[in-house]
Amino acid sequence: MMGWKKKLIEPGPVTWMIGLSAVILFGCSILRHELFQSNAYDLGIFDQAIYLISQGQSPISSFLDFHILGDHAAWIFYFLALFYKIYPSVYWLFAVQAAALALGAMPIWYLARHAGLAVQQAIAVAAMYLLYPLVFNINLFDFHPEVIAVPALLGAVLAARLERIGWFCLSIFLTLGCKAVLSLTVAALGVWLLVFEKKRRCGAIALVSGVVWFVIATKIVIPFFGGQAASVERHIARYAYLGNSFSEIAQNFFLKPDLVLGQVFSLDNLGYLLLVIAPVLWGLSLQGMQPLVGALPTLGLNLLADFPTQKNLIHQYSLPAVPFLVLAVISSLATNRGWLRNKRQIILWSLVAFMALAKYGYFWSIYLDSLDTWQATRQAIALVKTQGRVLTTAEIAPHLTHRPVVKLTIAQSPPVNLVDFDYILLNVSHPGWLSHQEFATDIVNQLKNTQLFQLRYQRDGIYLFVKSL
Repeated sequence: MMGWKKKLIEPGPVTWMIGLSAVILFGCSILRHELFQSNAYDLGIFDQAIYLISQGQSPISSFLDFHILGDHAAWIFYFLALFYKIYPSVYWLFAVQAAALALGAMPIWYLARHAGLAVQQAIAVAAMYLLYPLVFNINLFDFHPEVIAVPALLGAVLAARLERIGWFCLSIFLTLGCKAVLSLTVAALGVWLLVFEKKRRCGAIALVSGVVWFVIATKIVIPFFGGQAASVERHIARYAYLGNSFSEIAQNFFLKPDLVLGQVFSLDNLGYLLLVIAPVLWGLSLQGMQPLVGALPTLGLNLLADFPTQKNLIHQYSLPAVPFLVLAVISSLATNRGWLRNKRQIILWSLVAFMALAKYGYFWSIYLDSLDTWQATRQAIALVKTQGRVLTTAEIAPHLTHRPVVKLTIAQSPPVNLVDFDYILLNVSHPGWLSHQEFATDIVNQLKNTQLFQLRYQRDGIYLFVKSL
């Protein structure tokens, strides 16, 4: 036992892998942001809310028009605001995200060694996780607090296997604070621990806490802070074919199996499952499938959703399943199952999957689309001197969210009154998400024909109007 513990605390090259991965992820997210490829949804929403919390103000998102707790009941933002008290910068979010994603490899190493895997196999599994395409891709897709849940979930499993109840509870508590829907993952984790791992105490804690928090979050927190309309728009609309409330959806799920089966068994879902499984297919076996119980809520919600972005390896929706896919691989290797068991073969497969499915190519393709207005955009942003109200594009907005009011130039829902803003910053050349050149040009012409605004800056299709004093 003592010999195993000594090995357990010597992660060796995994430490270097984690450090290098964190640096790469952090650098990539910064570069994307500086190229004006981040978005108001979701980076702008979270950055603004965390900034307002750090300033002692109510975190009412001007993009959502309700309190941030009404979005996903993610109280983790209040802890993240402590970093903004040191210095308010969106870079904190990039650093937290990169560190959280990379640190997931550490409990994976420990779990692999605890399961009896050889050192080289444990290193290979940690590398497989770091090369899993979604880990890289989600780091490029703004910021999402559920990245913190990845090392927390893996840490919870390790704590349960080591009978560390305090650490287990802390990991579960941290996971639940990242997003309300993760309570379903925590509950499923509890079922797995109870039934298959025979960890009754930890299993019961996870199952009960997951169910209780799901009820509290969906029935009290989200409706109170966001209102019922916001709950429907942000959470339930993706399952509208099943109903218009959480209870109605749950009821129809069991009473109308024809609707469910018609949605689940589709080519889109088949392709989605292949994308999720392909990077780890070599290491899955029937004997090692038990940990996938924890992934069922995530995969189930994505398969049931009538929402294309929940069926890819770009957005965050599949991330909570990743820890359990890794655990399934570890379980298979521990019983000498799986197609590959050699370190070199495992890493080679992972590299091929990364090259095929990771979106690193965006940096020399779509991320350069607005490079012709990059310098002008930076100069215009520098002229926004106060915390006045801003109207701008979805791509520029995350650079101006340290203020109470930022609104977007959305063509389908234009602002009722332009005079409500102190700054209006437009990019006619690249109008941005949910906008178009005709709409942006029309706003420019309106502003040029009024005495209420002065044209402060114009270059390369970038226009900055400032309200006259």
